[in-house]
Amino acid sequence: MSHEALPIDRARFAEALESLPLDALHSKVAELRNNMNHLRYSNEQMVPFADEGDQGNSDVDGEDCKDAMYENLVVISRMNERIDLLRAEVEKRGMRWSEAEVEDRQVSERMVNGDSASTTTTQSQPRSGRLTDDQLRAQLEARLAQDTQDVQEEEGLHL
Repeated sequence: MSHEALPIDRARFAEALESLPLDALHSKVAELRNNMNHLRYSNEQMVPFADEGDQGNSDVDGEDCKDAMYENLVVISRMNERIDLLRAEVEKRGMRWSEAEVEDRQVSERMVNGDSASTTTTQSQPRSGRLTDDQLRAQLEARLAQDTQDVQEEEGLHL
């Protein structure tokens, strides 16, 4: 179902930010980081199924898991772009952007909401919570190389 809805484009997102108060911008960053952490955690949980599912040892289709993992990486990349737009809006207003302040707010909001699992995930991630373009590209290239190798090892045509 998520593949049917198109995300708001960068220009419209940036335009929408102009009318939000500063605290709402910081809250949006915290929300995006929390969502990114959940997607990363989901990918971590799917790795065994992606590997074992291809070997027939699981009811879960390994290719479906790999596709979902790839889609999660694309969404994480898009969320990083939005965080960059949020930072640009904060700085455009003459305010200082501090990743530490944003992360402190995110942890505080999680504590209030009682979501301790997400806090654990945040602590295991790099402080910025972001993948650089090179890191994302490397992950995608590694996955594509593995998929190509897997296809070459299989017999027959798979659509």
